[in-house]
Amino acid sequence: MYDDAERSALAFELARAMLAGRWRVDAVAEAAGAHLLQWPSWLDPLALHVTSVYRRAPVSGSGALVRVIDTFLAEHGAGAEPPAPAPALRDAIAHARRVSRDWPVARIPSTPALADTLELSDGQLAWLADVRSLERTVAAERLRNYRYAAVPRRSGLPRLIEAPKMRLKEVQRWILREVLDHVPVHAAAQGFTRGRSVIDHARLHTGRRVLLRLDLADFFASVSAGRVFGIFQTLGYHSDVAHTLTGLTTNTVPRHVWDVVRAASSAPVPATFHLGRALATPHLPQGAPTSPALANLAAFRLDRRLAGLAAAAGLRYSRYADDLAFSGSRLPRGGRDLEALVATIVRDEGFALNAGKSVLRTRAARQTVCGIVVNATPNVSRAEYDRLKAILHNAARDGAAAQGLTGRAAELQGRIAWIASLNPGRGEKLRRRFEQIDWAR
Repeated sequence: MYDDAERSALAFELARAMLAGRWRVDAVAEAAGAHLLQWPSWLDPLALHVTSVYRRAPVSGSGALVRVIDTFLAEHGAGAEPPAPAPALRDAIAHARRVSRDWPVARIPSTPALADTLELSDGQLAWLADVRSLERTVAAERLRNYRYAAVPRRSGLPRLIEAPKMRLKEVQRWILREVLDHVPVHAAAQGFTRGRSVIDHARLHTGRRVLLRLDLADFFASVSAGRVFGIFQTLGYHSDVAHTLTGLTTNTVPRHVWDVVRAASSAPVPATFHLGRALATPHLPQGAPTSPALANLAAFRLDRRLAGLAAAAGLRYSRYADDLAFSGSRLPRGGRDLEALVATIVRDEGFALNAGKSVLRTRAARQTVCGIVVNATPNVSRAEYDRLKAILHNAARDGAAAQGLTGRAAELQGRIAWIASLNPGRGEKLRRRFEQIDWAR
């Protein structure tokens, strides 16, 4: 007996079979029957029903037809008389069963079922998924699914933020909440996963004699749509559903947007060319709610191999987004061999190291991980603490307005809370100074 998800998968496959042939009662029944190893009693009435609802084959896609078939099967007891499926259909139904086998991810038996769940029409879902990469060429901003902003970086190559518009962001949040949040990432991944933080990432490397930090170049843009499709298929989704989910979570940057960013860039030509090529093809957009989780899953094999390399060398390894950290009592040949091995593994896994951003520090110098000092205990740098303390002192003495801090109370409180999370003593001193500020002056 089929459950709801399996029945929807059956309806999806039957609809595809019906639409592939001639639209007559006998031809529709024969096309559907070819997907079954026996002729169930409900098949002839189903063929008559769909050809009565649609005098001609639906031209807008299979979504509405799937719903008609699914409803008919549910109402006419097809679930109580499950036919033996042919191999191709058996594979599709197996996909529906696999979805909840390992993790409690949302069950999405078909693309029309996904549209129904998201309360979208088939056309709206197709537009948001943009599997034809129309975003790349569309000129009118109102027709795009993303807004773009370039953030300057010290390297000279701006960081391009691809922020999904409201409706697509809501869909991506649903995918994150109902699918991706249920899939575990590698233990070495400390960023963008529940229960782990940048402080945990830093704490793993506290008090170590030697620290090597490396950086992945264009982390999100390096994750292609093909890899995202593979992730969704691994979760058990049928290829059509995985294809749609991939479209909903990847993007291609419009040509003229990249032209503006490239013109403002002072980075070397090879770096600009490499990033431009990645952004021109479907990739994880930096700014989408789903991108961090998908990037972590795409990097699972990378984390597994680097963790194994670290263990073999007696080191600790962890990753926070694109920041890789190795630490221990000593590094093989001063770290040169390790860095070369890491670069090879990173390249094998479809990523690249950011040239010139590797940092090797012994505990005789200041060791930092994601801006956190880790020589003895996780701590904020003295310079950062002194800078904020001076700002608060001057504001308490002269008033907030005199220091240009009007409207920035929440920002200062956030900076104080960050320091307090690393060093409660320093955080308490800064809070007392903050409370002395006269915000009306």
